[in-house]
Formats: sequence, C-alpha cells, structure tokens
Amino acid sequence: MDTEVSYNFDDIRPLNNDEVKDAIEALVTNEDFERAFRYIKPDVNWKEFSETMRSFKTKEDFKSKLAYEAVMMVANQTTFSLTISGRSRLPKDKKPCTFISNHRDIVLDASFLNVMLYDVGYGMTQVAIGDNLMIRPWIETLVRLNNSFIVKRGVSVRQMLDVSRTLSAYIRHTINDTKESIWIAQREGRAKDSDDRTQGSILKMLNMSGDKDFLSNLMDLNIFPVAISYEFDPCDFLKAKEFQQKRDDPEFVKCQRDDLLSMETGILNNKGRVHFTLTQPINDQLAKLDPNMEKNELINAVATIIDKEIYKHYRFYPCNYVAYDMLTGTHRFSEHYGLKDKKQFEEYLQGQLDKIVLPNKDEAFLRTKMLEMYTNPLKNFLANQE
Repeated sequence: MDTEVSYNFDDIRPLNNDEVKDAIEALVTNEDFERAFRYIKPDVNWKEFSETMRSFKTKEDFKSKLAYEAVMMVANQTTFSLTISGRSRLPKDKKPCTFISNHRDIVLDASFLNVMLYDVGYGMTQVAIGDNLMIRPWIETLVRLNNSFIVKRGVSVRQMLDVSRTLSAYIRHTINDTKESIWIAQREGRAKDSDDRTQGSILKMLNMSGDKDFLSNLMDLNIFPVAISYEFDPCDFLKAKEFQQKRDDPEFVKCQRDDLLSMETGILNNKGRVHFTLTQPINDQLAKLDPNMEKNELINAVATIIDKEIYKHYRFYPCNYVAYDMLTGTHRFSEHYGLKDKKQFEEYLQGQLDKIVLPNKDEAFLRTKMLEMYTNPLKNFLANQE
C-alpha cells in the first residue's frame, strides 16, 4: 500500500530537515520557551544557548545533542538511577520496531527510552504524542523538531475514523518506508492506578492501514513491548486527587492547566530508581494464534500477550512490597523490606497526601488510591505467575 499517495501526513508528522532552521529560530525568539527552559536550567546564558541552537542543521543534530543532554540533565537531577535491561533482544540488524510500553509519565517514558536506545547504538524512535499536550504553539514546534508525531484526540466521533486511519498509515509508513522505529503507549493517557492494560482500540488502529489479515498486519509492525518501572511517581498525588474529583463529580474533566502541571511535576520531581526492560518482540507468539478466531477475541489475545510481557518484566522496589502489605493488611512481602523502608515509604506517602488540596478532602480514599498505584504492578506480576 502506497501511503504517500493516499494520505497527507503534514499536520501530524515530525518536521523535515529543511524546516529545522525556521523552527529553531521560532523557539529561541519565543519568551514562553525561554521561560520554560530556565525552569529546568535557571543559569542558562540565553545568547550562547541560542547560538548553539542555531548551529543545529538537522533533527538528528538537535536530538543527539540538545534533546539528549536535556533528558540526561533531568535524569541526573531527579532519579537515583536510570537503567535498561534486555538490550540483547534488540534486532541485530536494527530492524525498525513498534515499541509499546505501559505509560507512567507524560513526557519522560519515551524520552528516557530514547536516550538509552541511543546509548546502546540502536537509534532513537519517533514518538506518538497526544495533541492535548500541545498547550502552547512552541510545545508543538519543539516536539515535532524532536521527531515526534501528533495523535489527534479532541475530534468528533465522525472524524475519529479518518484520524485513526491516517495515524495508522503514518506508523506503517514510518516502519516500512522511512525505516524508523516508533514508540506508542499501550493506552490513551496514563494508567492512573498503574493497572496497565493494552487498549484494544490501539491494536485496531495499528491494523487499519494493513492490507492483509489482522495478525499479519500487526506482525509487519514488529511489536516490541517495554516494561517501565518508576520507584516513585511524582504525579501520584495528582492522580489520586483526580480519582476523588471524578468520584465526587462524574462530569469532572481535567483542564489544560492540569496537564501542564502533570508535565512539570513529572519532569522536575524525584523518581528514585527508574528501570526499563526491553521484553521480546512478539511476532513468534502472534504466529501461534488462530487467525480464524472471532475478531474481538483475537484483539484480546494480542493485548494479553503484550500485557503479560510487561507484567513479567517489571522491576520492584521496597515501596511496592510495603504498599502491597499496607493495602492488604498482611505481611506477605515483609522479607523484601526493613522497618526503615516501611517508615520511609509511610513518610513519603504522607508528604504526597499533604500536597493535595481539595475542599472535601477524603484522606482515607486518597491514601488507598495511592497505595493501589504502587501495588497494582505487583498484583499483575503475581497473577501472571499463576
């Protein structure tokens, strides 16, 4: 299928190299961008920084120098460690993959993965980013300069089919024609309770642009699940707050300011140890499925394969075990932590709860929600062992 003839990707694709110069000029002369950058690096000399930016002639230049440095700066300031395992499972011939991961942090999941893939010589991926995060024009310029493509979310039901078809065609075109890997989350938006499950709608979208049967269309995209484990989620208190807001008002919808706050909080605050596991491309498992299964069964079977790869490759920290025992009122995992670990996590939990400001704050409910966030990955791991 010749995607170039059928589709126009201009409003969702990353910038082309001939657009880099203008994009960089637009950024370095934008006061909002300067303000945001100073937030991360307060002592930056803007004149020197602008000159460095203007020296980048290609996206590759920008990504491998500035974007890489910015992400590593965040990692150095806000994580105890950033590690990756499973590198030997990457295709030896650098064959492009569709990396699908659980989704914890709006900005950093894909950013951390990219710097680590770059470090091991595999190359960075193109990244799917929802247009709900394009809160300022400079953010869209920046993410497209950084080789991200836009997922349109706020469209009508009637438009959704066309939008999904175009997105699907773009992903297939990127894997097959431009030979670049992509990263996409297993669901739209983050799993607020860390109960990670692949949405069938993502798989349906990926299938849309293929001209074979469902399984073959997915196998052509070389799906490669990635398990992400953050020791601490800086946005845990914001997610808990949203749970109560939705409980108290079923009509509650987050505003743009909430998204901006989540992006800032996630980037700037402590994450402890962060680990990524490259699991295994799933084509061998897909080949064993019965292609004549009913369509929805097939979708569920593929989603389960991705989920199980993620569940069995989580990395756990003392806080996960403490949270499980606190939530269940047991001592099942007491050999995995000491009294000091328990005390530290309880203090951390209280500190996060104290940040929540709500008129009718239900602390018991909020505490339970936060404990669930740290417990659910462990629960899913255990259920996967049975």
